[in-house]
Amino acid sequence: MNNSALLHIVERLEGLVGKLPESIRKPVLSELTPLKELFLQQRPPCFVLTGSEEMPLLEFVARVFAPDSAGSPSQETLTGLYRWQTVTLGTHGSIQLLDARGADDAALDLVHQALDEHPPDLFFFLPALRGGAGESKKDIDRLEKLLQWNRPGARLLELQTSDAPSVLKQQTGSSAICASLLGIFPLGSGLRHRLVSELPNEARVELVRSIGDPQAQSEIAELLVKSTSAICTAIGAQPIPLADLPILTTLQLVMVSGIMYLSGRERSLRAATEFVGALGANVGIGMLLREGARAALKFFPGWGNVLCGMIAGAGTFAIGRAAVVYFIEGATLRDARRAFARHKKERIPLPGRLAKALPDSRKKDNAGTP
Repeated sequence: MNNSALLHIVERLEGLVGKLPESIRKPVLSELTPLKELFLQQRPPCFVLTGSEEMPLLEFVARVFAPDSAGSPSQETLTGLYRWQTVTLGTHGSIQLLDARGADDAALDLVHQALDEHPPDLFFFLPALRGGAGESKKDIDRLEKLLQWNRPGARLLELQTSDAPSVLKQQTGSSAICASLLGIFPLGSGLRHRLVSELPNEARVELVRSIGDPQAQSEIAELLVKSTSAICTAIGAQPIPLADLPILTTLQLVMVSGIMYLSGRERSLRAATEFVGALGANVGIGMLLREGARAALKFFPGWGNVLCGMIAGAGTFAIGRAAVVYFIEGATLRDARRAFARHKKERIPLPGRLAKALPDSRKKDNAGTP
């Protein structure tokens, strides 16, 4: 399933959301926005490497990004010095890297052009192991220029390959560096998770797929499950018997396919459908009975609509949790079935704005009931 198919689904959903009461419309759209950023606007993350440590570029990438189970990173066709380079990580993704180490005034003009064309997500500073005070001063001056050229709010990490004291911590007189510096980190695989947390949503999925970090995969998957469940709760609570069932089912399958994608698999609504069906022999009948109950309850406005929404949200949350257990945590199908059975009985926590909006819509329905 490609992004165009996903975009079509989201556009249909946004059309439905536009017909919801205003009190519910805004909270639902706020839940939909991060999902669009993660799975529709996704792109490779972009990093700028500064400093003067002469470590080969691919060695640097391998030490920071390459998962232990994957092969060595590889660089695509060289586009020129001080330009954005595409580096593939394993078989699941790539990053964009601009190596600005050692750039003189003429080279800095090229770097400036590259930053104008494509702003980076993060800056790395890698000081030389045996650089003197003069070399450090050049590195600092170069870094300040790069940060000033970048958009406001640039973020910077100093990476260390030894126990030498930090170079950037001493730069208290540089407002650009002080405002951008997130911290000092040892150069190694432990840095990966921090990078994921600092990236914008549209760049996170590509890196998570590339590095295969289970913790980062779980965090994004939980965001996907909670947001989708909240959206299904809001849609399920609306007084439109039967008409919303295709939307809810599609949302649930898109959620499962998104979790599959995070784990390194390809997105597939068909595979997601097969997984939902494999959760248990009675799942299909159970789903039918639950949706039948939802449809019947909608003929009783007020609390009936709210209860329908809770049923829709709980079912979606249970499917999502089962998918996380199976695809992200690597558990067995039996464990996924147990997770589904356990979570479908839970009351899912709703975002504050949505939790307040649903009672408002219930009151409006009751107001119009004789």
